[in-house]
Amino acid sequence: MHSTEEKLKAFERLLEIMDELRVKCPWDREQTLESLRNLTIEETYELADAIMDRDLEEIRKELGDLLLHIVFYAKIGSEQDAFDIADVIQGISEKLIFRHPHVFGERKVKNSGEVIENWEELKKKEGNRSVLSGVPVSLPAMIKSHRIQDKARAVGFDWDRKEQVWDKVVEEINEVKHELINGNQQERMEEEIGDLLFSIVNAARLYGIEPETALEKTNRKFIKRFTYLEQKASEMGRSLKEMSLAEMEAIWQEAKSI
Repeated sequence: MHSTEEKLKAFERLLEIMDELRVKCPWDREQTLESLRNLTIEETYELADAIMDRDLEEIRKELGDLLLHIVFYAKIGSEQDAFDIADVIQGISEKLIFRHPHVFGERKVKNSGEVIENWEELKKKEGNRSVLSGVPVSLPAMIKSHRIQDKARAVGFDWDRKEQVWDKVVEEINEVKHELINGNQQERMEEEIGDLLFSIVNAARLYGIEPETALEKTNRKFIKRFTYLEQKASEMGRSLKEMSLAEMEAIWQEAKSI
């Protein structure tokens, strides 16, 4: 691994490259905070894909792309006399020290659970009016629901025993079935489906499962098996539309064994 001096030189080189690009490259010169936003979101998802694949080399590359975006935003900020990369780094350093009094101060904690509880207290001191105010509005719904529940738990709003959540899941399933069977308004059915999904996310959280990761693994598993089904049908000279459900199910079971 590299020394601290080598790391600092590498970062300095990136800053110098960014300065030059901003002056000499027409595309880089045209970018704004707003124009980079969607690209940053895309890069974040590409990093998430690499992490799911456990591809360390790809993770390294995607981290570089994200770091470039951070440097880019800071460069634009400096041009507007708002902030520069030093302000960004100093800001996060001060936040880390403030939020870790058990490391940089005298406070004692027994476990990571107490660390999270302390964070929520400290965030209130920073001016957050609600425990939930730090949850980004634009987060994907499943990740957002998990973060909401996690933050509520940090201030004691949670089940006494995790097993109790299953009664809530069953209750929500029954409410969904009631709405569907009685053919009520779409808005009402949508609300009940939302409640059911929220309770499933809650159950996953209580059992230490990341629901977004779990669902993505299932997505990938389904894609793999469905692709196998398509390939087998093609080898048989058939299209899926021509096959019966029983025929497709037989191939699906075959795909599950691979």
